[in-house]
Amino acid sequence: MKGKPPRALRRVYALEDFEPLARRRLPSPIFGYVAGAAETNASVRDNRAGFGEIGFLPRVGRDVSQRRLTCRVMGLDYDLPFGIAPMGASALTAYRGDLVMARAAREAGIPMVVSAASLIPLEEIVAENPDVWYQAYLPQHPADIMALLDRVAASGIDTLVVTLDSAVVPSRENNLRSGYRTPIRPDLRLFWQGATHPRWALGTFVRTFVQHGAPHFENATAGRGAPLLSRQAVRDFSGREFLNWELLAEVRRKWQGRLVLKGILHPDDVARARALGAQGVILSNHGGRQLDGAVAPLRALSAAVERAGDMAVMLDGGVLRGTDILKAMALGASFAFVGRPMNYAASIAGQAGVAHAIDLLKVQLRADLGMLGLVSLEALGPEVLDLGGFRPLAFAG
Repeated sequence: MKGKPPRALRRVYALEDFEPLARRRLPSPIFGYVAGAAETNASVRDNRAGFGEIGFLPRVGRDVSQRRLTCRVMGLDYDLPFGIAPMGASALTAYRGDLVMARAAREAGIPMVVSAASLIPLEEIVAENPDVWYQAYLPQHPADIMALLDRVAASGIDTLVVTLDSAVVPSRENNLRSGYRTPIRPDLRLFWQGATHPRWALGTFVRTFVQHGAPHFENATAGRGAPLLSRQAVRDFSGREFLNWELLAEVRRKWQGRLVLKGILHPDDVARARALGAQGVILSNHGGRQLDGAVAPLRALSAAVERAGDMAVMLDGGVLRGTDILKAMALGASFAFVGRPMNYAASIAGQAGVAHAIDLLKVQLRADLGMLGLVSLEALGPEVLDLGGFRPLAFAG
């Protein structure tokens, strides 16, 4: 989408600018669900702190007029070195949120990962963007897993992302404080939130119900999942304590496409993913939403790269700037994913908001790469970094 940005985006100069706008636009329970993390928010804070501990050592006097931002990951070519992370219930924060993100990703030449907890059928999303990836929370029973994989393959999706760090449900105290519940209860509090946030109530919530009916969790299993307003929703996303490497081996044997394991931080687990035959891993602490105090993915990156061999090592968590992406890639990351800011951008201005967020990062990346004295992402390495203040993973294994 080209042309003058919507008025709502006129003062959005960086990804950080989306959050206060979304705070005003969204009901407090919905915003709190997106913005919140586990317990004390230690991990979500450290995700940002790690980037701030690394400095740059730029070179000057180099011709950087021909610089490019294209990259290749797992044999796939993209125009930019980042994608849109999977985020559940995005269609609750923005009207048809998964679709607007998928369209923006397609136009920008980057991947978007469809969440298992999304509210729009993955087949509809694939129709808008055939190159999306799919992120799975594996069902408990092997037959259900195989049926889900058949559905994903039949949709035309080639890249399966299995999330591993949500086997146990964490403390939801911050969701409780903000008033967010699953299922959503149509009570006086919800009515008040709608009345005090009319643009969201009419433009997203009511519009969705009128035009598409009650939202369901559409992509967690081979069939349609529970309604958003149903108590069954709690059961469908209540934890996966059964998840183990033997089950992942069954998935690897069944799935014929690219396999990515998400939510890994320990170097030994990176090695197990490689031995399993995964094409990639996404280092992640679930945006700080699972184990409070889990190490920031950036801190685990160098140790992970050492164990990964030719497997792609990607990461998410705290990525807000072009400099963040360049720092990660200089430490060996193949790719990065951005989550919450894309959600906020969609809630503010739909597809135009997401496109604007992507373009902000693109402009930053191009400028930052040139100021480093480099013309390509492949030229990035630890020699462009000052790591004196950085605290990497202290792993003795």
